[in-house]
Amino acid sequence: MKLLLDENLSRRIVPFLQTVYPDSSQVALLGLESASDSEIWQYAKDNRFVIVSRDSDFQERSLVAGHPPQVVWLKIPNRSKTVVLNILLDHHIEIEQALIEQNRACVEISPTTR
Repeated sequence: MKLLLDENLSRRIVPFLQTVYPDSSQVALLGLESASDSEIWQYAKDNRFVIVSRDSDFQERSLVAGHPPQVVWLKIPNRSKTVVLNILLDHHIEIEQALIEQNRACVEISPTTR
């Protein structure tokens, strides 16, 4: 599973995601920093990415449009890149179970998820 981090998440964590989420990226690294949500959605769909965002926009779109792409919604306040990285790494099993095994359109990760 490869992740596409939304612009509200640091591109600096991408190298540290590679062992668990190979080929992951961030929108700015792909030249999509000024892209609309629709363009990011289509890029993720065309390139088999799972979108990761702190905003509810992609979660709401997944309710209407279904998937692909699938979405990881980080229901957390603005946090350091280390905190975000640790959340994604610590929850990788839950994320994979929800998106791959359960085939859900969106998985919500919050501080109380476990």
